[in-house]
Amino acid sequence: MSAPRSVARPATRRTWFGLIVLQLPVLLVSMDFSVLYLAMPTISDALEPTATQQLWILDIYGFMIAGLLITMGNIGDRIGRRRILLAGAAVFGGASALAAFASDPSLLIAARALMGIGGATLMPASLSLIANMFPLARERARAIGVWTAAFAGGAAVGPVIGGALLHHFWWGVVFLINVPVLAVLFLAGPSLLPEFRAARTEPFDVFGVVLSLAGILPVVYSVKTFAVHGATATAVVTGLFGITMFAAFIRHERRAAAPLLVLSLFSNPSFSSSLAVAMVGMMAQGGLAYLTNVYLQSVLGYDVLTAALAGIPMAITVAVFSIYADRVTRLVGVRFALAGAVMLAGASAIALVSLSTSTPLWVYLVITAVAGIGFGIQFSLVSDVVVGSAPPEKSGAASGVSETSFELGNALGLALLGSLATAVFLAGDGGHGFADSLGETLKQSGRTGPVADAARSAFVDGLHVAALTGGGLLVVLGVVVVVVMRGSTERREEPVLP
Repeated sequence: MSAPRSVARPATRRTWFGLIVLQLPVLLVSMDFSVLYLAMPTISDALEPTATQQLWILDIYGFMIAGLLITMGNIGDRIGRRRILLAGAAVFGGASALAAFASDPSLLIAARALMGIGGATLMPASLSLIANMFPLARERARAIGVWTAAFAGGAAVGPVIGGALLHHFWWGVVFLINVPVLAVLFLAGPSLLPEFRAARTEPFDVFGVVLSLAGILPVVYSVKTFAVHGATATAVVTGLFGITMFAAFIRHERRAAAPLLVLSLFSNPSFSSSLAVAMVGMMAQGGLAYLTNVYLQSVLGYDVLTAALAGIPMAITVAVFSIYADRVTRLVGVRFALAGAVMLAGASAIALVSLSTSTPLWVYLVITAVAGIGFGIQFSLVSDVVVGSAPPEKSGAASGVSETSFELGNALGLALLGSLATAVFLAGDGGHGFADSLGETLKQSGRTGPVADAARSAFVDGLHVAALTGGGLLVVLGVVVVVVMRGSTERREEPVLP
């Protein structure tokens, strides 16, 4: 006779302390996405990389994370989530030290690639550990909200902290700060974080790993190339190859005895809807974040630090409403909470059409702070629904799928919305002879005069079109979520694993 399944019990104080420890790698991964853009001019002066090397320094980290999230989540399910978390932290910390003292661009690129490999283990491992540590749905939702808030906070404070450090130290300090933080994780993790791994007898899906990398990496590379250079032959061919490989990956997963990706999860309307929200939501947020940063600096004339500080109100609302998204869910249910959050974020994005070449800063702060409410709730609920939809032994792999959707959305935001804004900007030339970007145009025109004024106005027009497009997609997606998730089950309570 099988042993009875034990009833889920509330988390202990020790478990909540463990959650604090889990925020450390999440903060670092999100900070490293944003802080390098601030440090890049200093790095360029010190190491003198070529234009191609500069792109690889910036992009290789995201490429490795996007390509390996699903694989690392699956490996964590097999060998132990705490084990792979600590192993990934070791790789991330070692690579950070290597990056800090890199003496040439090639070494820095290699170090950033290693950081991406380590980072790809940290996100799904930390999220899936939350599923084990907090079996009660209400507590799990709150914990995932804290996890989401940490990610948003890291992205917001990264440029601020990086700017302060770069003002006093050399460029390597933006990488070196990772080391003491990860040391705390190593010291506290083994005692505060539980171990979990699924009982497996089937061989690992190595071929699935190869096909997933052959599909995801070329697609991400193609999207980023399209964003920078347009629809070049390289971007098109690489993208088509990636799509072909991803189709082969799906075909293989349908037949594999122990698939890397459980395709049956996609038959769950909540799971599929959440992934769509992750991708489209991150596309809108990422694309508009880039454009509004250019707007603050090149149109309104604020310096880099002021522009970074202007992102804090949104980061605060994202953090607060990520943590308390479960309260909204208890009031209206997952379906309406998710759809409402998506529509609120979309409406706020559309409100960016009120920005002009002379708009007071407070208008931007209010709009983005309201948008943060919508993004905070939806990103927290996406992670909660994805983890709650998957069986406990596959939550690592499911977390990897969720994070991959976020990564692809971020890449698409810059490629699609950024390219759309650029096209509108160039169409508004009016015979002034604009360069390919607002920044280059302002350099050529001396930042003042009729050409500079026309360029700023044309860029704002492009921002408006991108905001209407991104916001409109979110509003439509919100309606789709209401329809598709009708009749879907609410979050389930997980039994405590023996």
